[in-house]
Amino acid sequence: MLGLGRKDFGLLVIVALLTLLAPFILNPFPSDSSLAQFNAGYPDLMQRFVIFGIFAIGFNILFGLTGYLSFGHAAFLGVGSYAAVWMFKLLTMNVIPAIILSVLIAGVFSLLIGYISLRRSGIYFSILTLAFAQMSFALAYSVLTPITNGETGLQIALDDPRILGVSQTADGSIPVTHLFGLEMRATEVVNMGPWQFQFSAGYYLCALLMLIAFYLAIRIFRSPFGMMLRAVKSNQQRLYYTGLNARPYTLAAFVISGMYAGLAGGLLAAMDPLAGAERMQWTASGEVVLMTILGGAGTLIGPVLGAGFIKYFENIFSKINDNVLHGWFAFLPDGIEDALVAVVHPFIGKGWHLTLGLLFMAVVIFLPGGLVEGGQRIARLFRRKPAPDTERAHQHTPAE
Repeated sequence: MLGLGRKDFGLLVIVALLTLLAPFILNPFPSDSSLAQFNAGYPDLMQRFVIFGIFAIGFNILFGLTGYLSFGHAAFLGVGSYAAVWMFKLLTMNVIPAIILSVLIAGVFSLLIGYISLRRSGIYFSILTLAFAQMSFALAYSVLTPITNGETGLQIALDDPRILGVSQTADGSIPVTHLFGLEMRATEVVNMGPWQFQFSAGYYLCALLMLIAFYLAIRIFRSPFGMMLRAVKSNQQRLYYTGLNARPYTLAAFVISGMYAGLAGGLLAAMDPLAGAERMQWTASGEVVLMTILGGAGTLIGPVLGAGFIKYFENIFSKINDNVLHGWFAFLPDGIEDALVAVVHPFIGKGWHLTLGLLFMAVVIFLPGGLVEGGQRIARLFRRKPAPDTERAHQHTPAE
């Protein structure tokens, strides 16, 4: 079973089914329903679910296994995006070379930063990674404008010297990204009664790469290398007393995590050939920390759940405005309707961060293991309890 135990293989199958059936699962409401705004089954958002899932899986390999909290992982996301766009500009619009270059460049960059940052641990390591990320952001935003195009962002143009492709199509437009001729934006729309489902080539490529990334993460978690990383998290000082040098292991974890981030950045550029300095900002690094903790740090599927949860709030919940609320409460008297809208207003639309912050506080306080722990608690509630006769039998002593 792909070298996995039964439980891990079952988890991989569940994730594969969820990604395969996502266009159906994320579109539960009819397209003409008032609740259709809660549907998330359109290509752009589904792609973000799986891409940021890859980002969070990689971050979890570092933070969840070793306990090293990096506040600079967005630097690798941004570097991967820039590398992919430059590949589109100079070589080909095929996404495979761009993705490979993104992973390699992010790996080299993370090796450099990790080699320096891992000389310290704890809060000092976190501050070092944050400093490197902010320096990278400043360089991309203003200093390295010939490479990054500054605040405008790097994007493909009609005059790009593309070696293995055309600079412009027959109708004079910019070529689109593709996978050996299959355009990433190609979407098949299927109507089933009042429901509308969209199947995107770009989404399924991202989903396939996320499954590969998830599988590799499982192998890392269950390997002797993963056990060593857990030992680092448990008590690094004790490892040093036994004569083991933990730094090569933590550096390897840092580089692997950075390569995951580079892959996510490359996929972002492959779906939309644009790279901007904002992807390297400290807020993007903080976002992946929230995703991992919210889903469950140190678990396999937790970061994916956390990424989907936050991206859903960002793209769906934030679109609820006062007009939508008035539509929901229209059946109430005007005074009560206006009062309810006034109460709910700070938590929706532009105030979605407040709602997300409150949910994050609740998870940290009541579910330290994240959404995964919440799911485990719910599962325990539904487990079949022993029958009364069985319980009574266990209470009897042998003498009885």
